[in-house]
Order: sequence, then structure tokens, then C-alpha cells
Amino acid sequence: MSKINLEEFAGGALQEKFDEAFEKTVQNMLDPNTPWKNKRKITVEITLEQNEDRSDTAVNVSVVMKLAPVKPVETRMVIGKNLKTGEVFAEEYGKQIRGQMSIDDYQMQEVDGKTVDTETGEIKETEKVLDFRAKQA
Repeated sequence: MSKINLEEFAGGALQEKFDEAFEKTVQNMLDPNTPWKNKRKITVEITLEQNEDRSDTAVNVSVVMKLAPVKPVETRMVIGKNLKTGEVFAEEYGKQIRGQMSIDDYQMQEVDGKTVDTETGEIKETEKVLDFRAKQA
């Protein structure tokens, strides 16, 4: 029986499919959103199905990858019900304590050298910084 060159088998499709699967597997291994410890697997499957008089064989070639799943992303939401309106709400919050405001919650803008709260229109007085350090003689 003659030997089969796997690089040329199925018109080179086997090699092409394997190369593509190998590249995707390495990309999965380098992805920081996948667990590092999971094993990855590439399976090359060649299925032969012959006809009744055994003179012809259909050959199917497939390359199957088993990759590590992407880790889910977690966030937190505060949920509740407005007691006045009866409307329910769900609001995502970051790492701060629930209900705590962050600097990003305040929209300030400088106009004519003065700080203005863009939500209320209130002009904020600039505070002078006092230097309490001891003076050297």
C-alpha cells in the first residue's frame, strides 16, 4: 500500500484545517479572559464510508478543537422599587459602596475662570489652599 502524505491529503485541506485550528488554539491559550489551567485539544478525524461493492470510499476529513471557555464578566446592580411611583429599577454600580457617589457623578465645567456645576448651574467658589508647613529660617 502506498503512503499518504497528510500535507497533500484532500487537496491540502487537512493541513489547512489543522493549521487554522492550531492558530485558534494558541490564540485561546494567550487570551487573558480564559483560564490558564484548562487543557486545549485538537482532534483530526478521518471517516471512511465505502459503497456496497467495496470499490469506492467517501472520505470525510474534519479537525475539531476543544478550547477553554471565555470567563464570564461579573458586575453588580442595585435593585429596588420607588415607593412613591411604584416603578422598579435596576442600576449597575462600580466598586464603590452601594448608593455612594463617585467623582464621575459630578459634572463640573470651568466658565470664565469659575467652576460651574453643569447640572444645577451653581457657581462653585474656588477655595484657596493654605500652606501649614513650617517655614525654614
